[in-house]
Amino acid sequence: MCDYKTLVATLNGFAEQAKLRPLTLGEAINTLDEAAYSFIAIILVLPFMQPIPLGPLTVIGGLTFAVLGWQMLRGHESPVLPQRIRAVEMNEHSWRLLVKVCLKLLGFCRRFTKPRHVWLFEGRKGRQIGGFVLMASGLLMAIPFGVLPLNNVLPGLAILFYGVGELEQDGVMVYVAFFWLAVTVVYFTAFFLALWFFGNEAIAFFQ
Repeated sequence: MCDYKTLVATLNGFAEQAKLRPLTLGEAINTLDEAAYSFIAIILVLPFMQPIPLGPLTVIGGLTFAVLGWQMLRGHESPVLPQRIRAVEMNEHSWRLLVKVCLKLLGFCRRFTKPRHVWLFEGRKGRQIGGFVLMASGLLMAIPFGVLPLNNVLPGLAILFYGVGELEQDGVMVYVAFFWLAVTVVYFTAFFLALWFFGNEAIAFFQ
């Protein structure tokens, strides 16, 4: 179930179903049965791979990934999405667009992936690592920055690379995911420090 070809075929299948009527995320996820967390996370993170802030949707999406990460840490066999996310409808064009983005992003990643450090995905330790990546990325994404560019992309990259790593059984992608988590923390911290600094400068100017 959890491989690149199956992922692309699944997204194409969703697009075919959406020809008749808009397909909700809940209906789509229901067809995946016991799909891996990474498989579902890749599907959900693709809409966030754009530099434009998505406002409240980013917050909702971030909290969803955090919930998935928590469920993975707790050892749930199959993820359960919040009802608000399950109710999101997507038409055929939206699913086709996801396929296009998926092919570009994952096709690029697959040039460098190969099975290695497989232990990072195995057993309880593997669930803990994956759960932490999803939960930490989700919480960072859920911070309500408003108009800050890349606030959904950077944590989304951590989720994407972890998902690719599990699909391809490439533990190096886990290290790449942690790299993007670190970049996100540094980027957000720099923003808060700049906000604090210029805020103080403005206050001092008007006093």
